[in-house]
Amino acid sequence: MLQRQRRFLAAAVLLVAAPAVFAQASRPEVSVIGLFAESAVLVINGGNPRTVKAGQATPEGVRLISADSQQAVVEVGGRRETLSIGQSIAGQRSTAGRQQAVLMSDGRGHFWANAEINGSTAKVLVDTGATYLSMSNATARRLGINFLQGQRGQTSTANGIVPVYRVTLASVRIGDISLSNVDASVHEGDNLPVILLGMSFLNRVEMQRDGDRMTLIRRF
Repeated sequence: MLQRQRRFLAAAVLLVAAPAVFAQASRPEVSVIGLFAESAVLVINGGNPRTVKAGQATPEGVRLISADSQQAVVEVGGRRETLSIGQSIAGQRSTAGRQQAVLMSDGRGHFWANAEINGSTAKVLVDTGATYLSMSNATARRLGINFLQGQRGQTSTANGIVPVYRVTLASVRIGDISLSNVDASVHEGDNLPVILLGMSFLNRVEMQRDGDRMTLIRRF
């Protein structure tokens, strides 16, 4: 009789422990890549970016509690975390063997990286507010990019409407991360003194921020 009770208790412990183990194993990885009033752009488990409104929960069990232009409060597994752009809640996925690049803040909250664009070296500024990897036409000429063959259009800047050319870069490399066919925007004039590393590149990496350190990890 005593032996039977022990077996019953052991089985009960396993049944109670199993959901906790499962919940831990299935804890999603959440990254914030965009912030707005009452909404945020989240990347969950390395998937496609999605806009989530305050109060909304995703199928993975991630709920956005609140958001503004500075930070988002998300709830995962009953726990609330406050994240700014580029910060993540680590999940259970291993980053071993995946291409990575580590960037350091310049002290003003800006992250710069040394890049190779179509084989030419350049310094780029991480900008999650830029749709494309963006540069001036003078920079494009220096890098040997034939932007005049690109699709002509316009974009709105702080200096007004600016003509641009949409092009596809053969390769962009930062650290160990090398991506092919990256969409870019070439601006006419001198209104863009730096190269902006926009979402056409950043959508294809995970961004994990820890203080003055940001780690980019290739997704696909």
